[in-house]
Amino acid sequence: MARATRRAALAAPLAALPLAVRAQSWRPAGQVRIIVPAAAGGTTDIMARLLAQFLLTRWGTPVVVENRAGGGGTIGTLEMVRARPDGTTLMLGNIGPQAIAYALFRNLPYRAEQIAPIAGTIRGPNVLVVNPNVPARTVAELAALLRARPGEIPYASTGVGQSTHLSPVLMLQLLNAQAIHVPHRGSAPAQIEILSGNVAFLIDNLTGIIGHIQAGRVRALAVTSADRHPLLPDVPAMRETMPELATYDVNTWFGLFGPAGLPPEIVTSLNAEVMALLALPDTQRRFADLGGVGMPGNAEAFAAFVRSETTKWAEVIRREGLQLDAG
Repeated sequence: MARATRRAALAAPLAALPLAVRAQSWRPAGQVRIIVPAAAGGTTDIMARLLAQFLLTRWGTPVVVENRAGGGGTIGTLEMVRARPDGTTLMLGNIGPQAIAYALFRNLPYRAEQIAPIAGTIRGPNVLVVNPNVPARTVAELAALLRARPGEIPYASTGVGQSTHLSPVLMLQLLNAQAIHVPHRGSAPAQIEILSGNVAFLIDNLTGIIGHIQAGRVRALAVTSADRHPLLPDVPAMRETMPELATYDVNTWFGLFGPAGLPPEIVTSLNAEVMALLALPDTQRRFADLGGVGMPGNAEAFAAFVRSETTKWAEVIRREGLQLDAG
């Protein structure tokens, strides 16, 4: 599915949203912006635009999406952190800058306590894909190519510190193989690289690349979750493919955040709006089409989840001995 087609499919049904969801006490006094710390076209961007359109119909107030890509998501996150905590500046974040970054970057310009988790939106596995011209139809065959040409075969990611960076890092570590990392500012430019054949493989969010897989523009070798995915029943889980990868299990996720200090009534109201969006059957169908599922729960539960993910990836990064400079 092309990016424009995906966006149209996501946005079109929102004009006729039911009004049965409970009205919330807080409403923004003026225009709201949702910062996306990634390039346009990827899952983070898609989710932000879906939420913005929903909030516009609920509030009757302009909600604009601003892409602030770069620095593995840290540039956009820092802009959000510096905003006034009045509910008019929010961020659609993800696993990279909101969990992985704390251990990955030695001079990260923000701290976890400066960010208020509000609501989870969508989660799903990543998927390992190769350009159709790559002579590998299984993970084992790709591993053989990597081992035969150590440090020569390039792979793309959607940014340094994203799950699409550390997912292949973990895979390569377990395989005792090396490859050349080619980071990009978001999913869309990384996908362009693999579609054009400039890189051999990519581990991207299934939600963002499922259209290219279904169209045959890339070949899926494995999903990163513990089990196979219903949209790709013939594609194995990574841990099925080789004994070295038996412990491999990675999922990515996306959620709404704000600057620390948001009043509780704003957090509660925004969480309720996101939950109303997730409860719509149409949203659930579109999430399934994208290869993901919703993340229902209150703000406290989402904050606990984010903390657990931060701890998990800190241990992975520590074992890898990987640390980078932010920026």
